[in-house]
Amino acid sequence: MQKKDIQITQLPKILDRRGNLSIIEELKNVPFEIKRVYWIYDVPGGELRGSHAYKENEEFIVALSGSFDVVLDKGDGSGEQTFPLNRSYYGIYVPPKTWRRMENFSTNSLALILSSTVYTEEDYIFDYNEFIKIKSKERS
Repeated sequence: MQKKDIQITQLPKILDRRGNLSIIEELKNVPFEIKRVYWIYDVPGGELRGSHAYKENEEFIVALSGSFDVVLDKGDGSGEQTFPLNRSYYGIYVPPKTWRRMENFSTNSLALILSSTVYTEEDYIFDYNEFIKIKSKERS
């Protein structure tokens, strides 16, 4: 898998009567080396997660259980796109400098996030107006 724009990827699925199995491999299904893995769970009804962008970090997000929406904005004036995730064998690649939030979490949902960088607060863009300014400068 090459680094690209926002992309939904179907992960390999091995069917077995005893239970199915899916696989994630860095630099194969995920277009980066995985430096950090975290998960989001027990999200109360109506809550949002995210609402930020990263300067350098790339992410690959999978709904391991339940469902939620990943809402992405490239900051290019094309508006938001909503990507529902509800199968554990689909993931979405989120490139750097993409505003993202996660919403509409179902009961007992579990979001797995693979990241290309270790945590550093300096990589976050928390202000949407700052995000738009950064994106505008890139296009100039």
